Amino acid sequence: MPSFPKPSFTFNYHVDAQRTALRHWRDTKPGRAIPAKAANRLLLATWNIANLGAQDRGPKDYALLAEVISWFDLVAVQEVKDDRKGLDGLVVALPASWRTVYSDAAGNDERMTFLYDSGKVKPRELSGEVAVAAADLKKVTLPETTVAKFEGFDRNPYIASFQAGTTVLCLVNVHLYYGSDTTKARERRALEAFAVAQWCKRESKSKYALTPIIAALGDFNLPKIDPADPIFKALTKTGLQLPEHSTQIGSNLGGDQHYDQVAFFPTGAGAKFTGKSGVFDFDGAVFAGLWATKTHGQFRSFIRYYLTDHRPLWAEFDL
Repeated sequence: MPSFPKPSFTFNYHVDAQRTALRHWRDTKPGRAIPAKAANRLLLATWNIANLGAQDRGPKDYALLAEVISWFDLVAVQEVKDDRKGLDGLVVALPASWRTVYSDAAGNDERMTFLYDSGKVKPRELSGEVAVAAADLKKVTLPETTVAKFEGFDRNPYIASFQAGTTVLCLVNVHLYYGSDTTKARERRALEAFAVAQWCKRESKSKYALTPIIAALGDFNLPKIDPADPIFKALTKTGLQLPEHSTQIGSNLGGDQHYDQVAFFPTGAGAKFTGKSGVFDFDGAVFAGLWATKTHGQFRSFIRYYLTDHRPLWAEFDL
């Protein structure tokens, strides 16, 4: 998306006070608890950080983003710009054990990125992009689509494999096309979701796969968790499941859209979902002084510019 406009006002804050507020919200707000890290568990998260590298964030802003990321073991990040200054600022703010891998830039000048704690997680051999050969484009079809045809991804999903303990998993980092709310755009989004689901199913069943443990995570631009929603139907058509979140809130700042998801197959050897998953609404915790002195619109404009307009979503797995 285009960069958000820079707020016309300034707000100075103390990083330590905001860190304390984030941790207090996590530890005391009902439904927001995030499990502590454990050797036999993997905390997997996804976070769309708006226009990372294009908006004018500073060290304090990166420190707050890094605080939340550091609660997890492995995080898929979307909207990392070709200019890696934002990603570099984030990595500097993270503990020294954290590493990153990322794709080339595609639609909207975005790289798909993984950040991981190398003390817990190691990269494995498989990496690449989900790309559909021209001859196979016609196989990506849904009976409900009447206007759009699948012509490839706007941003090819990025594949990376990791190992935690003895468990090897393959992750697909996704930022699906949005476009607009027209029928053609919605159908194109549904076809992209189905193409991801097809790849995940095929890879999970392949005898040549590095691992049968496959998950797709990221910004699916999914309006709602509803079997009648065309994006939801396309994404779950091959058996991928979306866990119910303890928070029961959306991942956008308004809390009414479920754009961000972790999708995985319910059975298979290796990592197993513990039943714990949620959205962390950081925007309810930070910048209390700004909330008290500015309008709701000004508060939101500050958060989406210096932090982001999406909330992180996480899920926990046994290793």
